[in-house]
Amino acid sequence: MSDVTLRFVGCGDAFAAGGRFQTSFYVEGGEEPLLIDCGATTLVGLKRLGIDPGSIGLVLLSHLHGDHFGGLPWLILDGQFANRTRPLVIAGPERTEERLMQVFEVLYPGAQEGGWAFDVDVVEMAAREPRQLGAVTVTTYPVIHTPGTFPHALRIEYAGRVIAFSGDTQWTDALLEAADGADVFVCECQEYDREVPGHLNYVTLMEKRDQLGCRRLVINHLGEAMLARVGELDVEAASDGLTITV
Repeated sequence: MSDVTLRFVGCGDAFAAGGRFQTSFYVEGGEEPLLIDCGATTLVGLKRLGIDPGSIGLVLLSHLHGDHFGGLPWLILDGQFANRTRPLVIAGPERTEERLMQVFEVLYPGAQEGGWAFDVDVVEMAAREPRQLGAVTVTTYPVIHTPGTFPHALRIEYAGRVIAFSGDTQWTDALLEAADGADVFVCECQEYDREVPGHLNYVTLMEKRDQLGCRRLVINHLGEAMLARVGELDVEAASDGLTITV
């Protein structure tokens, strides 16, 4: 079994706390690389790390906030002007295709006319129904965040490994389902102890830590209060560019 690596292209919050890029993780080691979330800064992050955006065959979206899916127009346009031929599959919650088209029309009016030089296929995933996407199996679990973004945690089976991702959410027992038996669980942790609707804090996560059935826990989406305490935490914290072996 070959090594699977997960690289944090961006692990920051929506407001670039600590100067970090927005959420996006690059996973490779299987048949082809995939991307988990694609925040607005993702193309910059990929190129800064020397990652070829054209290598990505699949993008998985946790929800439809701009810091998690807003980078898709740039990813697609980069492929168009780089003469990409590899098909691209984008898999997300309901209304992903509609929202993507709306964002494109606002940012680059008319850019979609005539289609793309490569196939772009948008797949909308139903909750708790495993979906086979090439060699990858994805299961989504509804979580608690802004309802209009259709938020879900992701459980991804890739090259013999299981990667779980919370997306953005306050605590919900759905996270226990997503993380159970996962090789790594990447979990948002926006705040230290402050209760913010739709987001987790460190104190709550540590209270639940023993219930999580994952082998490894890594936190991301850290706000300023969390970044100020990174050296004091009893959990592994992501940073932009960090690469881990799953």
